[in-house]
Amino acid sequence: MITALRTNAHWPLLCAVVLTDDPLVGEDTHLALHCCYELFHDGYEGVDDRWEWEPALLRLRRHLEERFLSALRAEHHPAQVPAATDVPAALRELIAGGGGPSPSRHLEEGGSLVQLREMLVHRSIYQRKEADAHTFAIPRLRGTAKSAMVTIQADEYGAGQPGRTHAELFAVTMSRLDLDPTPGTYIDVVPGVTLATDNLVSLFGLHRRLRGALVGHLAVFEMTSVVPMGRYAAAVRRLAGDDLAAEFYDVHVAADAEHEIIAANDLAAGFVGDEPDLAGDVLFGAAALMHVEARLARHLVSCWEDGRTSLLAPAADPVLTDRLGA
Repeated sequence: MITALRTNAHWPLLCAVVLTDDPLVGEDTHLALHCCYELFHDGYEGVDDRWEWEPALLRLRRHLEERFLSALRAEHHPAQVPAATDVPAALRELIAGGGGPSPSRHLEEGGSLVQLREMLVHRSIYQRKEADAHTFAIPRLRGTAKSAMVTIQADEYGAGQPGRTHAELFAVTMSRLDLDPTPGTYIDVVPGVTLATDNLVSLFGLHRRLRGALVGHLAVFEMTSVVPMGRYAAAVRRLAGDDLAAEFYDVHVAADAEHEIIAANDLAAGFVGDEPDLAGDVLFGAAALMHVEARLARHLVSCWEDGRTSLLAPAADPVLTDRLGA
């Protein structure tokens, strides 16, 4: 697929493709899916923008998406679909049952600067385009849910102030910790378990039929943000002693305390009140986010506790040594 994109060859992409890797974390599946989705975001230098809607590529993307979606749905079977008034409580119950290791706690309490930089590399895949995939849903919502989404997204984009979007603030954090903030710089060193977290929101955002899942995704995204963001801010100050580097996290702590309420009561409950038949999709999107994030958290913490790099490239790689201070 990458060869086709580079050479502009209309190769029959789906013919004879047999995927055998794990649809939830497989390197080939999620790198290919990520490349498909990036055509709907910033695109690629030297790649014809017409690939965005190329039928052959869309057939391959659909195949990748269906494998990913089927595996995600197999993990979540809601026992009961809530009414609109019960949605906030159902989401909080789902969050409470999450459990698992906490990368933010690890970094706050005893992680190293190398591990902090690794975490930034993992998160850069999404954070350098933070909020964009969720924004695809705005024209697909109405009423209270639309207003709630716009309110949340306005803050994500810095309330219209240049340089204050969350994606730009994350770039500052990366630069202050001697990392390259150019989007996509580290795509070759992050594993499929990282790419899956980014692919999930693009998958939900690019399909109108999955708008309920996107609402659930964003709701839980906002509802689980404040505590870990506070821990990351503390970790940055402990390990780097840099308030500017911590500002990205400080901003989230302040904004997401309000967003948590809006996301649960206005976005999620408002959406289900308007489209009650999609209440199950809201819970599915929320659960899918919890699952992909839990897998990434287990990967990060287990690698760090074992004294290993969490990235694909070994810590001794000269490029990573220079970029990550390994």
